[in-house]
Amino acid sequence: MPADFRQEFIRFAVAEKVLCFGEFQTKAGRTSPYFFNAGLFNHGTALKQLAQFYAKAILASGVGFDMLFGPAYKGIPLVAAISIALDEWGRDVPFAFNRKEAKDHGEGGSVIGAPLAGRVLIVDDVISAGTSVRESVETIRQAGTTPCGVAIALDRMEKGTGELSATQEVRQTYGMPVITIATLDDLIGYLAADRALEPRLEAVQRYRDRYGVADV
Repeated sequence: MPADFRQEFIRFAVAEKVLCFGEFQTKAGRTSPYFFNAGLFNHGTALKQLAQFYAKAILASGVGFDMLFGPAYKGIPLVAAISIALDEWGRDVPFAFNRKEAKDHGEGGSVIGAPLAGRVLIVDDVISAGTSVRESVETIRQAGTTPCGVAIALDRMEKGTGELSATQEVRQTYGMPVITIATLDDLIGYLAADRALEPRLEAVQRYRDRYGVADV
């Protein structure tokens, strides 16, 4: 499994303008020097590449899982694409996703796709407040199955309301791993490798020093 996929992912996200630099207001009211919007992976080639990065990160993590679950809405195309990417690595993995509201006709229920079974890996773009993870865990447990981890694209590695980051809170609350394609530290490494990006590096490093967590 290639070890350098994290830097490759940052380069890819920048090229797709999914990862941008400037001044952006976060939900926490902070002024961030960068912004990551996975919704901009919105064409076939980009989604295919994104799914391949997820597959590499998931397989490199060594986390055991039997199927994928994607919370609505961003998780829906992700689990479908990632299951295809995993198949290319020799893993034929079923997937499911949820509706925002349960359907009372047709197939009914709130979960679409393969029946929830075994160890279920949740897939999302990022973890912010953790609401999506909490709802996914509840859905999976109500089906009598086990949530075994969460896979996300980018870990911002910054404090939430307390001293922990959103990913640390998920690990602590649910006792399960969070798999990331890349982290804020990977972004800093990418910026440090290109002298032309030095002004961006300084701004991101200051933000990391002020709001970042001590350890992931």
